[in-house]
Amino acid sequence: MSPVTSYQLPVTHHQLPVTNPGCVLLFGSGETAPGSTAVYEAVFRRLPSSPLVAVLETPAGFQPNSAAVAEQVAAFIRHHLRNHRPRTMVVPARKRNTSFGPDDPAIIAPVAAADVLFLGPGSPTYAVRQLRDSLAWQLVQARQRQGAVLILASAATIAVSAFALPVYEIYKVGADLHWQPGLGLLAPYGLAPVFVPHWNNREGGAGLDTSCCFMGRERFAALQALLPPETLFVGIDEHTALLIEPVAGQAQVLGAGHVTLLQGGREEVLAAGAAFPLSRLGPFHLPEPDPALMAALATVAPFRTVGPTPPPAVLELVTARETARQRRDWATADALRAQIRAQGWTVRDTPAGPEVLPAESQD
Repeated sequence: MSPVTSYQLPVTHHQLPVTNPGCVLLFGSGETAPGSTAVYEAVFRRLPSSPLVAVLETPAGFQPNSAAVAEQVAAFIRHHLRNHRPRTMVVPARKRNTSFGPDDPAIIAPVAAADVLFLGPGSPTYAVRQLRDSLAWQLVQARQRQGAVLILASAATIAVSAFALPVYEIYKVGADLHWQPGLGLLAPYGLAPVFVPHWNNREGGAGLDTSCCFMGRERFAALQALLPPETLFVGIDEHTALLIEPVAGQAQVLGAGHVTLLQGGREEVLAAGAAFPLSRLGPFHLPEPDPALMAALATVAPFRTVGPTPPPAVLELVTARETARQRRDWATADALRAQIRAQGWTVRDTPAGPEVLPAESQD
């Protein structure tokens, strides 16, 4: 009999540990560069063997190739972290009020069971609009509180800040300087930093200062003045990451560059390898239990796979079929089952949710 790989919730819905939250890894850029493997290793070596990695499409969900963007990250993890035997899934939570929305339990089911959650490139403000108060974002927070590792890069690094920098709107469209409310990932920990990736960007060459996430020093100084003077800005260089370890109460700089802390006119530059207490970012504390997060977990029943993990294209069809079933769109569900079968897989509906297994195991 083929072994069953389960994506069921790792703890009961009524047990949401808050004293053992997972690490948060924030990339300034270079999340799929070969040199970043050592950065990933810093968190993957703490995980169980064959961890489930869920890559959310959301930050790039407005792009026609958002699935390819997410799959590039998944492929990088499968190849460069292969010693850990990661199982990767692309979660097509692209846009609200569509058939691939971040509030659809069938679409986002893998998030509820993932050991690693990844959100990366795209648009920071789009990511905030799609995720704020969404079921997907509640599940991301719940799993991080339960110990899952949360990896953020580029747009997602900005989006989880207390205030999100509208990079595209200012740099590409010419909007007036402004900030937008971010997702405030660390607010329950007593922290309200503003993360700024691409801190040392030099794409503009000698003629255009594109540091400070394409804003340039002069323009960024004006942006700083728009926020309260006590605001802490955390600049993360390219090919560099900041590892936040809530249980240990510390942070560490990883990768090739530096992390810069700016607050009230004071600037502190930390080189790779430097560690500092999270109290440097504010009045840090572990979060209190959140009943809303427990309730969110209770709404999701992740599916199971029997035997080997299906490829991302098949998993996307499975989630789409489950969405159709929940809407009682039986014709679409049957058509999707046929597409899954044509790719060599089958779906078995059970009281605990759908199971996915190789088609030959049912022959």
